[in-house]
Amino acid sequence: HVCHVSTKESVEIIRRAKAEGVDITCETAPHYLTLDDSRLEEDGRFKMNPPLRDKSDRQAHIEGILDGTVDAIATDHAPHAAEEKNCSMIKAAFGIVGLETMASLTYTELVEPGILTPMQMAEKTSYNPAKILGLDDKGAIAEGKIADVVVFDPTVEYVIDKNTFYSKGKNTPFHGRKVKGDIRYTLVEGNVVYER
Repeated sequence: HVCHVSTKESVEIIRRAKAEGVDITCETAPHYLTLDDSRLEEDGRFKMNPPLRDKSDRQAHIEGILDGTVDAIATDHAPHAAEEKNCSMIKAAFGIVGLETMASLTYTELVEPGILTPMQMAEKTSYNPAKILGLDDKGAIAEGKIADVVVFDPTVEYVIDKNTFYSKGKNTPFHGRKVKGDIRYTLVEGNVVYER
């Protein structure tokens, strides 16, 4: 499994490997699907590892999502204390938070414009990751399965505000970005553990 794929070359190598029958999977993160290096600012909240690439890399990831080369969309959640990120790109720690923005960014940037269907979004963010990790009781809604479920409301519009994050990490390049779609409930083993 290849984590945090960020370049078009990586997407192509994985595509060829799959075509040759290699047992390989990979994931990318919403920031590689929604941002490119033209959006960089001299601000530690834009420093991640791997770094943002150019528009052609972003497009290659979208094509990889569509043709099945890229199996999953993961958060790459990397929270840091404010003093580790509120500095220059050179001094800042690597990583951004992604847990609280992944669903809305994926919906806004990939489902709303018609790149993915809602079911493809669920496949890339839930079903495929469970399958890759061998968690056969997760990733599907069916009788007898463990009820680990997220209830997502695609009609809610809001502006990402890092100050409302539950995570102690507030380091996001998406602060102030308008998005659509919000998680309303999270259930773990059938119990509501989060409700908005």
